[in-house]
Amino acid sequence: QVQLVESGGGLVQAGDSLRLSCAASGRTFSSYAMGWFRQAPGKEREFVAAISWNGGSTYHADSVKGRFTISRDNAKNTGYLQMNSLKPEDTAVYYCAAGRTHGSSSRRYDYWGQGTQVTVSS
Repeated sequence: QVQLVESGGGLVQAGDSLRLSCAASGRTFSSYAMGWFRQAPGKEREFVAAISWNGGSTYHADSVKGRFTISRDNAKNTGYLQMNSLKPEDTAVYYCAAGRTHGSSSRRYDYWGQGTQVTVSS
């Protein structure tokens, strides 16, 4: 089992930055790929970014490419999502997830956090 806890969400203005953190406990975090997903009200959960177990490979959705950056620090059992140039359409609950392989499908991930709210005002 891997337990994941997200933090760092909040209310910001368009153009601002936030850094989300995902703290992992339980089984060795470094053996798992990690992903970030988001879900806006009335919409399906969508992929945001993913990173391989060692950080050597990353993948970002087109909607956030160039603005968001996924990273991880296995020594701290923590993953991150740096979000710059935030837009109102980025407003959503953001979830981190851990799984055996990284990718854009939520079915790749076995463990999920409870989510953190990000609200971007115009």
